Amino acid sequence: MAKPFDDSEREAVYRAIYERRDMRHFLSDPVDPAVLLRLLDAAHHAPSVGFMQPWRIVRITDAVLRTGLRDIVERERLATADALGKRRDEFMKLKVEGMRECAELLVIALMDGRERHVFGRRTLPEMDLASVACAIQNMWLAARAEGLGLGWVSLFDVDAVHQLLGMPAGARPVAILCLGHVDAFYSEPMLETQRWASRLPLADCVFENRWPRDEPAQE
Repeated sequence: MAKPFDDSEREAVYRAIYERRDMRHFLSDPVDPAVLLRLLDAAHHAPSVGFMQPWRIVRITDAVLRTGLRDIVERERLATADALGKRRDEFMKLKVEGMRECAELLVIALMDGRERHVFGRRTLPEMDLASVACAIQNMWLAARAEGLGLGWVSLFDVDAVHQLLGMPAGARPVAILCLGHVDAFYSEPMLETQRWASRLPLADCVFENRWPRDEPAQE
């Protein structure tokens, strides 16, 4: 039987999980290149369906490209606000990204040519996206362990980012990640602090054997 981590190692893993936050406030201090490499390597060691390793990571070091990406995000932020109807003003008060301040900006994408990978994707082709999400989570937890903040920006026009970064046909941007030093980590998720939403009870998300018949529909 495999041995578990010792108590302190196990505690550190769970601490990273529970203290990980989607950060929006950053300091501009540079990230140590060795630390950045560790985080990228952590992402690259994520599990992937059929071992397809579908993640591709574009590090943005050009100021013009960073500005272009932020402009794309801002356009989508306004469009999202308009689509929210009654919650528009509430949404507009939220800080949804830290692209100006963060030390590192990374664009995570699905590779092109994914259709040739059939193992694990024949009936669930979206497992390529699930694999990329695992890579992002690896980086997120490793960043927290390194004392760095990471924020996932998903407010963008996919085609606009694809074109701006010269991605090949078939590739697809999934996330813009803000990475860098922070003054402090939020004590709870920012959207919970801002009363946008709250974490569901675990019991509402874990079933046994089959879906409960009285499960309420989500609005």
